[in-house]
Amino acid sequence: MPDVVTPVGRVGEEGESLSTVVYSRLRDALMRAELRPHQRLKVRDLSREMGTSETPVREALFQLAHQGAIEIKPRFYIRVRRIGSAEYEDIRDIRLQLEPMASERALPFITDEDVAKLEALHQLLVESEASGDWQTALQANFDFHFGLYYKSGMPTLIEVLEGLWIRIGPILSELYPEAKPTYGGRHQHENVLEALRARSAFALREAIRMDLMEGGRKLRKHIQAVEASGILEGAQGK
Repeated sequence: MPDVVTPVGRVGEEGESLSTVVYSRLRDALMRAELRPHQRLKVRDLSREMGTSETPVREALFQLAHQGAIEIKPRFYIRVRRIGSAEYEDIRDIRLQLEPMASERALPFITDEDVAKLEALHQLLVESEASGDWQTALQANFDFHFGLYYKSGMPTLIEVLEGLWIRIGPILSELYPEAKPTYGGRHQHENVLEALRARSAFALREAIRMDLMEGGRKLRKHIQAVEASGILEGAQGK
């Protein structure tokens, strides 16, 4: 299995336990779509990649399983959980409420420098999609959204959003090339940037909402098509 997380190196400067650091690495990999649905995770491989013993890896995996991101079937497998269409729509509906809120709360704290960084991330996304560099496109999209949300100053809201993204992140890896987002007009990220420059809370909320709706339309159909095909039924016990 290729490396999926960066090495831990050592316990964090603020004294985090190794299991906390390992959990953070795996959580980030899930949110950033670096791990795919049903991808097998081996404790021994992960501990070697991160330079830790197996115990903190097991603890982190059990925590992620409790949060609905990982499936553990003792003596058979540990793998990334694949969400179905009903759960995808539940999460999307919650995101449609919370992510516009996070963006609006971030607005008073956004500087011109922040807008420039977000604009650069959007440009990286566009260029990566054009060149077929799907992983970079996914990373740029995540950094664009959370680069905005993290400015909200609402740690509880961020915790909830991260809890949603560890479950939805892996399925986002199937955006490309199967369900590449398309937009009726210009890219909604451009509307987000315009709203930030204009300091318009209403326009910002609407741009985020439309980005989630338009950007995920093909993915929603893709998930439904995969379920309808029955392809996954034979893979459940493997």
